[in-house]
Amino acid sequence: MRTEAGLVVPRACRLEVVSSRSTEFIDITDRLAALVREAGLTGGVLVVQTLHTTTGLLVNEAEPLLLEDLAARLACWAPLDLPYAHDDLSRRTVNVLGVRERRNGHAHCRAAVFRSSETLIVEDGRLSLGRWQRVLFVECDGPQRREIAVLPLRTCDE
Repeated sequence: MRTEAGLVVPRACRLEVVSSRSTEFIDITDRLAALVREAGLTGGVLVVQTLHTTTGLLVNEAEPLLLEDLAARLACWAPLDLPYAHDDLSRRTVNVLGVRERRNGHAHCRAAVFRSSETLIVEDGRLSLGRWQRVLFVECDGPQRREIAVLPLRTCDE
């Protein structure tokens, strides 16, 4: 643990998230709340960051019909069956994995509408979220095993 600019910085950690569908909203709120408790964080912030370019983070309701609506809007905005320049490996010259390369231009476009990180306030040892707010990991190119980086930051006056 070290002190920087008024914050005490405990160690960062990683969470694994496993998706089971191509587009999926996975509620990670309870896992993040557990990390806050394990870190003994009573006040500060929790920084959460996805480590993948075809995923995102969203703070919203985890109401199933809303998530169905969001998935439908994503499919309309970036349909799977459109041609994407990113998927044209005869033209693409960077970040190419060869035969393992996924055709996932649609997933990159979908993930671009979400944030890659969220900063969540922690008060009295709990995430400061509104009544219906949940922290959702958004998978746009599943199913896959994914990682999220999490960094708890404690205020010095704790």
